[in-house]
Amino acid sequence: MLKERLLERLEELYPEMVSLRRYFHQNPELSFQEVHTPNTIADYLEELGIEVRRGVGGRGVVGTLHGTKPGKTVAIRADFDALPIQEETKCDYQSKVPGVMHACGHDGHTASLLVLAKALSEEREQLAGKIVFIHQHAEEVTPGGAIEMIADGCLDGVDVIFGTHLWSTSPYGEIGYRSGAIMAAADSFEINIQGKGGHGASPHETVDSIVVASSYVQSVQQIISRNIDPLKSAVISFGAFQSGGPFNVIADSAKLIGTVRTFEEEVQEDIIAKLERHAKGICDAAGASYSFDYRKGYPAVINHADETQLVKQQAINIIGKDNVREMEPVMGGEDFAYYLQEIPGAFFFTGAGNAEKGIVFPHHHPKFDIDERAMLLAAKILASVTLQYLEKGAVVTSS
Repeated sequence: MLKERLLERLEELYPEMVSLRRYFHQNPELSFQEVHTPNTIADYLEELGIEVRRGVGGRGVVGTLHGTKPGKTVAIRADFDALPIQEETKCDYQSKVPGVMHACGHDGHTASLLVLAKALSEEREQLAGKIVFIHQHAEEVTPGGAIEMIADGCLDGVDVIFGTHLWSTSPYGEIGYRSGAIMAAADSFEINIQGKGGHGASPHETVDSIVVASSYVQSVQQIISRNIDPLKSAVISFGAFQSGGPFNVIADSAKLIGTVRTFEEEVQEDIIAKLERHAKGICDAAGASYSFDYRKGYPAVINHADETQLVKQQAINIIGKDNVREMEPVMGGEDFAYYLQEIPGAFFFTGAGNAEKGIVFPHHHPKFDIDERAMLLAAKILASVTLQYLEKGAVVTSS
């Protein structure tokens, strides 16, 4: 059967998948600076006889594989940008670019999807419909590449989309799925507090911006504990507190930078309003002033029910029920959310950790790595999901 043949072919092509992943790992490129990576992807797809669009939404690549029979159109997405992190893995294929590394598995996503495209292209005579391979740039920064690629037509004519994240904090051989919200909206904010500086020996003559900012940091923690329904999830975290100078000078200004993570728009809007309300109240009381800048990032990733069930069932078929689990939502963000706002689809997690091999570090860590076998498992599940969808959605033509 087609599916069994395809899965066997992916097994045969696994060494090529590893080779591609290590090549991309050694040659990482930052978000919106990707040049060599998308060219390599496009060249690879063109050699397979797949129709290719370059520069989609700026730096993205879209390949379209046409089956010989009419049918539905399935999209599969992988991202390919790296992060501004100095690698510390000391592996044989460590990044050759100082201060830049693939610390989130995007090299694995890309390699997995390219080899899947190769295996599927060899079976095009048996395929009904189309398969669109979306290779996306700039996932790691907002506004990100997804929204630009969508605006440039990457989803035109697409019926459904699937994607996965190789996840180092889950063990290899485990698949995580969830219908509904699976990843959070990832926002950022900045508060600038203006006080009145002066000599450290005369605090009564100043408006101490550090004290005001400290009060604000403490105060807004009550938003989650006292203002948000305890049955709903949200996070407010501060990542930077910038102020001060000499030991004997009271600083006249302070800057706070933080992030908000939510799953529901109503909760998100409530937090935005309360963040500014707390700033106004504390600054008014202290005689300080403030500016407030809130930037909405990626929306929450909301999986569609039917498509999630399809992923779950195909994963069970491949690795067994005991290895497929309904996971808790993740507070991290992903611009796959934009695709799911446009068309039905599902995003799932493929375990890529391995304690025995020391692959235990989280994403965005200098020692991040993956168990490369996870790429093969991801490709098999995406292949199975794609074929199943195309088979059940194939258009029957009259003779």
